[in-house]
Amino acid sequence: MPITALDLEPPEPGVPLEIAPGLYWIRMPLALALNHVNLWLIHDGQMLSIVDTGMDTASTRAAWSILLEGRFAGVPVRRVIATHLHPDHVGLARWLCEYCHAPLAMTLGEYLSARLIQGRVAPADPASIRSFYAQHGGGERELDALEGRAQFYVQTVPALPLAFERLEEGERIRMGGIWEVWIGGGHSPEHAAFWSPERNVLIGGDLLLPRISSNISVFTLEPEGDPLASYLKTLRRLRNLPDEALVLPSHGRPFRGARIRVEELFAHHGERLERLLEALSGASRTAAELIPVLFERKLDRHEIGFAFGETIAHLNRLWKGGWIEREVESGLIRFRAALTHPEERRRSARLALEDSDTALR
Repeated sequence: MPITALDLEPPEPGVPLEIAPGLYWIRMPLALALNHVNLWLIHDGQMLSIVDTGMDTASTRAAWSILLEGRFAGVPVRRVIATHLHPDHVGLARWLCEYCHAPLAMTLGEYLSARLIQGRVAPADPASIRSFYAQHGGGERELDALEGRAQFYVQTVPALPLAFERLEEGERIRMGGIWEVWIGGGHSPEHAAFWSPERNVLIGGDLLLPRISSNISVFTLEPEGDPLASYLKTLRRLRNLPDEALVLPSHGRPFRGARIRVEELFAHHGERLERLLEALSGASRTAAELIPVLFERKLDRHEIGFAFGETIAHLNRLWKGGWIEREVESGLIRFRAALTHPEERRRSARLALEDSDTALR
């Protein structure tokens, strides 16, 4: 079936919109080019479950206060869930958990990674960040942007609860019915999504977005990681969702047609791999030199960090699969592909997508 958005106007910031019995869509503002994040609130008749928090800003705190003291005044909160570590999903967790007297629930990988980044502990400290991206050819503009992005995290995730409830793959949790925890990779270490066969609804977070592609990046914690392979594996799982399943994404409108969207994302990443193979045919280039190959428009300071990490992720996918070579000379990492024929490049890009469960070590 084609991709079909839910025929509802998005709610105003902090105003709950019931889209299914006891299931509420909440939208909070973001001071970014991506100007909103979708959050979800589930009322089972006795208690609330909150999925994602928004960034820690005065406007988001105010919106939550009005919501919880108004429509849901006196209703206890069972738990506050963060699908993953990014600021728009976990930034307000400490404040919201204290406000609601409720525990935070996350996967272990997301919680510990968030604490590492927030504490600016090596390799998430400024020196490690600059050193890693300088190895990939980053100049002062790129390095300043990446360091600024790390500082932005500290500003928008100022504190986290000191303890949490761990979410695990396949676990079943109660929130207005039974939901199964699915863990996906690529966009973040152990991103949690929630599937309800009874409702035929997936709370997908950033794993499956209707109009934009999730950022897939390499970071200093796993400098030779292959997050694109992890994401492609996640997409293969999402490909099996029922046609009529309603996907609740973190950005954009809720939609049906997950299979079509998954195929679009496979095609998107396949095209990026093919572009890189063409750019590297007979040439040796750094990741920084290849950013314009994947991102043709002018990027602002915030966007350049996402673009740099995503370029490395696609290069690492090709390198891990053996389709390009990686060489280190004088502290600089360069990549090269020997493929010269267009059909060879297309075939290799397809294999990099399809064979993403394996890597050469």
